[in-house]
Amino acid sequence: MTDSGCVFCEIVSGRAPATVVREWGDALAIVPLGPVVEGHTLVIPKQHVADFGEDPEVSAVTMRRAAELAAGDAPMNIITSRGREATQSVFHLHLHLVPRRENDGLALPWYSGHTRRRTVRG
Repeated sequence: MTDSGCVFCEIVSGRAPATVVREWGDALAIVPLGPVVEGHTLVIPKQHVADFGEDPEVSAVTMRRAAELAAGDAPMNIITSRGREATQSVFHLHLHLVPRRENDGLALPWYSGHTRRRTVRG
């Protein structure tokens, strides 16, 4: 099932170009248009689901494919979002695999640089 207005569905159907890293029967790994580091990859299910909460089975299979692709011990983030407020911009489930290295300059979206204040209870 695809959504005709969805860029990832267009890629899955072959109607839009992408650099394919790996393909499975149920998912596709592609290079994003603006990778943040070398090796940044998106893993998307071939079935259109808006986000990880819409269909737990599709989400689980997509995570399995991401884990297969990321196998090994290299430092990496796996990031996905649900909703505009959570920085989701394409409403088709996608997992970002982001290889990391020390001092790479990337901050996780929720890291503000602020120190948490501790409350002392007495």
